[in-house]
Amino acid sequence: MTQPLRIGLIGYGFMGKAHANAYSKVGHFFPELRHRPVLQAVCAREPEKLGRFAETWGFAHTETDWRALVARPDIDAVDICVPNNLHRPIALAAAAAGKAILCEKPLAMDAAEAEEMVAAVERAGVATMVWYNYRRLPAVTLAKQLIADGRLGQPFHYRASFLQDWTISADVPQGGAALWRLDAAAAGSGVTGDLLAHCFDTALWLNGPIASLVATTETFVKERMHQEHGRIEPVGIDDACMVLVRFANGSMGTFESTRYARGHKALKTFEMNGADGSLAFDLHDSQYLDLFEYRAKQTGQKVEDQLAGWRRIHVTNFEHPYMDHWWVPGLTIGYEHSFVHAVADFLRGLESGTLVEPTFRTALETQKVCDAVLQSARSNAWVTLAR
Repeated sequence: MTQPLRIGLIGYGFMGKAHANAYSKVGHFFPELRHRPVLQAVCAREPEKLGRFAETWGFAHTETDWRALVARPDIDAVDICVPNNLHRPIALAAAAAGKAILCEKPLAMDAAEAEEMVAAVERAGVATMVWYNYRRLPAVTLAKQLIADGRLGQPFHYRASFLQDWTISADVPQGGAALWRLDAAAAGSGVTGDLLAHCFDTALWLNGPIASLVATTETFVKERMHQEHGRIEPVGIDDACMVLVRFANGSMGTFESTRYARGHKALKTFEMNGADGSLAFDLHDSQYLDLFEYRAKQTGQKVEDQLAGWRRIHVTNFEHPYMDHWWVPGLTIGYEHSFVHAVADFLRGLESGTLVEPTFRTALETQKVCDAVLQSARSNAWVTLAR
């Protein structure tokens, strides 16, 4: 017998659609799950748009005040898909109400807020998950498995980038419903919290804690019109960021993010080099994982020179992570499926009573790295992260 999990979604923008789609599809492709999401209520401030969204996606009820949604007795889990400055108050209220909480990234505006959120949910004993969805692309999960299996050997280097180009024009305003990511009061930071947070989460998952870092940021357009009142105001977010890191395991890393890389819409990449091999991933070819093996794990012997070289793994076989729930081998899945996988894993965690990563506490570590990046950029100095 299935058990309903009544979802209260707060926010109906880009991420609201991605989450609603995942809740709608997970039961079709993961039929073994005992919990079934029910689209119980959705909350946003504009009643007309809210009504259309609820009708399109099949939500039973609407609310225009998030406090009313959190207080509803027919809500089991609150999903936070709003600007970053609202994550903390909603999460604290949901924890006090005993609701499970799913929260978009980054977890908070800064680590101090995140610490408070972690304390609240752990005190309440509620399940949490932060939507670092790129972990759940099959190729990225396969990379995790290969690294954990020792295929790369001692790690030496980790490099990552996340490049976009959508804010280059000085005519793009800041603030408002669609452009809150350019408003420091709503977002907390620019590419550091929006793009690099994804890269850091993946890196911490694959390669372990970051011990120290040094960073530099740039804001190329210094002033923009604020969409909500029409006044020209200083821009407080970082448009671009470059980071050098040292990991606790002794390896070195580089990270770059920008919204000023003309021609790139969502170029998220990472590469990891170890003593026995390397692997690389590119979001634009997300069904592939590239692997170079210098030493075969099965024999411990160096791969013959005439057979050495990078090989491209098409991550679509039933043996690959998550793929036994989708199509036949050779047929790909995409971006939206990573959210379906996140929901499936969260529901499994509820069934087994185990924490599903990344939890609020795990996402706090990513938040600390983001804070250290901004601190280093301000001070022009290396920052050591507490362990």
